[in-house]
Amino acid sequence: MIASPYLLYLGHVNDEVGIKTSRGLAVFRPDACVGEFRYDDCELTLGLPCMDFAEAVAAGAKTLILGIANAGGKLGDDLVRDAVSAIEAGLDIASGLHNRLRDEPALVAAAARHGRTLHDVRDPRPDIPIGNGKPRAGKRLLTVGTDCSVGKMYATLCLEKGMRARGMTADFRATGQTGILIAGGGVPLDAVIADFISGAIEQISPARDDDGWDLIEGQGSLFHPSFAGVSTGLLHGAQPDALLLCHDPMRQHMRGLPHYTPPGLRETLDANLGVARLTNPRVQAVGVALNTSKMSAADAARLCAETSDALGLPCTDPYAHGVDPIIDRIKECFEPSSREPTLSH
Repeated sequence: MIASPYLLYLGHVNDEVGIKTSRGLAVFRPDACVGEFRYDDCELTLGLPCMDFAEAVAAGAKTLILGIANAGGKLGDDLVRDAVSAIEAGLDIASGLHNRLRDEPALVAAAARHGRTLHDVRDPRPDIPIGNGKPRAGKRLLTVGTDCSVGKMYATLCLEKGMRARGMTADFRATGQTGILIAGGGVPLDAVIADFISGAIEQISPARDDDGWDLIEGQGSLFHPSFAGVSTGLLHGAQPDALLLCHDPMRQHMRGLPHYTPPGLRETLDANLGVARLTNPRVQAVGVALNTSKMSAADAARLCAETSDALGLPCTDPYAHGVDPIIDRIKECFEPSSREPTLSH
């Protein structure tokens, strides 16, 4: 277990998407976060007290979360130096980057000297089976996207909270570093060998008979040349009954690929439904989740209404406006008895 409270690392990052792990923890686990560590050239903030490592320890912090995302998930020299300083101040280190903490000699030596623990969140379990595609009991929803980092985790977590508030049984299934840190478990899907991706999802969302929902966090996009393989395996392993399409309307190009424009919503929805039908021919789309954080309230409301009309699906910003329209559609599609009776005259 990763000891809390946490100090969240921002470092020198000035890319909003680049601090998504730290931000996700600040939003969904605020009770476990005591502060943020950032340099003067970092113009971003999570709204937490800015602390150095010694101040964080004095405030009760137990673990420094290296909650940043960079191209390739690399541990740079500055990150290693900061992590060593944090260890020397009395903090454990947790990271979801692709480069493992345990492979950095300076970190291993510092942790040994000071009796601290290194947590590599992106280590998948060693017993992942190959996917078999056999139908399994239970209901599953998967979030899919037009691109990477468009709000799939936020939408899934908001949906879990909303469904539980309405008396439904629903469980978030994490598939990325941020989700795993928030939920305390899951599978780091982009670290799983390709042949085992669908099996990993079958493993974390096994058959269930309690009438509850597994809400599976999506990854990547079928339209992103770098990560479409992960998205495909996830669709097959999830065997989703329902798909929730996530999109950032302000995105001008695919993340990291300025030569690729984002796909259309209908195009994305049709492609994901087509791939998902391999293992669940009855899959349905239940809504659209837009990230409207950079839009005015009026523009966001107008775009949600226009998108809903165009696709014939409920559309909302799950974090800003709630998820009730999507839950209503889920209940309509999968709980026929919940429909209001028609009055006869």
